[in-house]
Amino acid sequence: MLTQPIDRAVVFRRGDALRLIVVSLLLIGALTAILAIDVVPTGLGLQVGDIAQGSIRAPRAITFQSELLTEEARAAARAAVPPQYDYTPERAATIAAEQAAALERAVSPVDAAMTAELAPAARAELLRTALPGLSAEARATLLGLAPERWKAVRAEAARVLDQVERTELRDTDVAAARRDLPSRILGDLTPAERSLAAEIVAPLLVPNSSYSELLTEQARADAERAVAPVIVRIRQNEVIVDAGHPISAADMEKIDAFGLNESRLDLARLAGWFVAAILVVGLLLAWIQRFRPAFWHRNNVLLLLGLVLLFTAFALKLTAGRSILPFFLPVAAAGILLAILLDAETATVVIAAIALIAGLTNGSSLELSTYILLGGLAGIIAIRRGDRLQSFVRAGLAVLIVNVLAVTTFSLLGERDLTGILQLWGAAAAAAGGSAVAAVGSFAVLGNLFGILTVFQLLELANPSQPLLRRLLVETPGTYHHSLMVGNLAERAAEAIGADPLLTRVAAYYHDIGKLANPLAFIENQAGGENIHDQLEPEASAQILKQHVVDGIDIAYRAHLPKALIAFIPQHHGTAIMGYFYGKAREQAAAPFGGLGTPEGARAADAVDPRRFRHAGPKPQSREAALIMLADGVEASVRALSSRDEPAIRAMVERIIEERLSDGQFDECDLTLRDLERIREAFVAQLRGMYHQRVAYPESKVVELESRRGAGGRG
Repeated sequence: MLTQPIDRAVVFRRGDALRLIVVSLLLIGALTAILAIDVVPTGLGLQVGDIAQGSIRAPRAITFQSELLTEEARAAARAAVPPQYDYTPERAATIAAEQAAALERAVSPVDAAMTAELAPAARAELLRTALPGLSAEARATLLGLAPERWKAVRAEAARVLDQVERTELRDTDVAAARRDLPSRILGDLTPAERSLAAEIVAPLLVPNSSYSELLTEQARADAERAVAPVIVRIRQNEVIVDAGHPISAADMEKIDAFGLNESRLDLARLAGWFVAAILVVGLLLAWIQRFRPAFWHRNNVLLLLGLVLLFTAFALKLTAGRSILPFFLPVAAAGILLAILLDAETATVVIAAIALIAGLTNGSSLELSTYILLGGLAGIIAIRRGDRLQSFVRAGLAVLIVNVLAVTTFSLLGERDLTGILQLWGAAAAAAGGSAVAAVGSFAVLGNLFGILTVFQLLELANPSQPLLRRLLVETPGTYHHSLMVGNLAERAAEAIGADPLLTRVAAYYHDIGKLANPLAFIENQAGGENIHDQLEPEASAQILKQHVVDGIDIAYRAHLPKALIAFIPQHHGTAIMGYFYGKAREQAAAPFGGLGTPEGARAADAVDPRRFRHAGPKPQSREAALIMLADGVEASVRALSSRDEPAIRAMVERIIEERLSDGQFDECDLTLRDLERIREAFVAQLRGMYHQRVAYPESKVVELESRRGAGGRG
């Protein structure tokens, strides 16, 4: 057996396209305006050194090249370059050779004096004039040297001079190098001999590296060029300047990067919000058009959905950027209200869109989106019908539990301390309580304002003291009784297939109010009197029956019944044919030709236009309307049965259902074949209870029972 709905083709017509364009433009424009409030040009007019009157936060994430920090980094790199000198190994080698030659020239008199041919007196005389710069101690050491020792001193002096001159010796370091010469003298020389060697070398030390302004400037320029531009990354809602703090040059650069100090429109941010609005509104409207075509063609429903979306987006935008304030918003009320007024699936789609907006307006916050989505779903699941105050209390508790678990999860996975967790628990409790209070206090008002039936409205309309029901009882008692019976049947069938039992019952009460305009035209109100249809042509009788639908709509509008309830009046007949009068017309047309049994009579009967005997429709658009159609036919037919045992009742119910099904009356409502099976069983069970057999007591027994009842009453 099929379990899918008896689907009807959904054709997207030109009118639907125009409707989609208009509604989309309105909602996208309004949502973009709300989300882009902070991109309106409002220059701060700040200068370096001003005191921030309030915290200045980044309106969005941004990455930019900081000229100020880059210049500071380059200046630091330039300052870190040491002075540059013109030393080169080649130049050092040249100077070392020159100074070695100078040493040779300086010590040549000593070399001459140290020859073996000279007498000691002559050697001493020559040594007193050699190396004129020597100190007295060094001179004395020189005079006391033997030729062999002089060779050692001379060789070490030459070695040290060559070593010092071949390494970099800056002009600023010559004095220090001369002081360090004694420590450089090695070999087996005595301290006095070392001092002598140092004094010989000291005058010959010359710098091989001088400070170069050109090289220094080149090195500083290279260091400056090597510094990469400093990139600053700022996250959305990051504090640029705290309230009460002076604005530094670096702060001003960030402010200028966002354009906060200028009166110019942030086009990039505006475009981002515009694209986000297109995504949210486009997908929401596409879902409604595809899966809720009944809502798509109701302006009041689209207006309600749009206002709920825009109002919650406005509230989220006002609290955006605050660390904890968005968690206080009773956003779950939107899901609860839409679940009551429309249905849970639509409420779920809208709450998902709201959760997306919440995350976008709060720096792509996954935590807040999850918090709102899961809390809203909990409220939608828990509210069910919303016909009692305890339903709202239950929904509030469900929202509270889920919200607390959501913030606890993110707190445990993050770095929030115990104080932060407790604060969010308090926010979750406030949001859950606020959602329940807001929903219970506004759903009836919103239902009346947008023409959407609520449970409380239905309960009020089901009250027998309602003016229209009182009129039915007084003016058309047969119709009143018929409506009650139809309500009983349809309500039980609605419970069996998961439709709305209360809506079905109340709609059944009012489906035949058009008979108030002409009560005696309907057999249930004739009380055994003359039936006017016996004197009328079949087509005239059919027009009278059609008229009660038109009259019912007029009466309903004058009585200010909800439009959703009025829609059941024409749908309870759909486009069904009035079989009795159509058959009667066929018989009358065939009578002059010998009846339906003759070929001529059959042709005459076939010439009768069946469209004249069909109701104007539309066909049932909902399962509830289809139930009332079936219950109406079943209740009227069962009264005509001579035998009301179960086989007769079951056969009659099956015939009515099969006639409506084969006539295509269920083509525009979501009934499945399984639903029809359950409806049949529900009807049979209800009718068996209504027309069950009673024990046939003897007349004497009846008198006895009545006397006992009377005696009991007197007692």
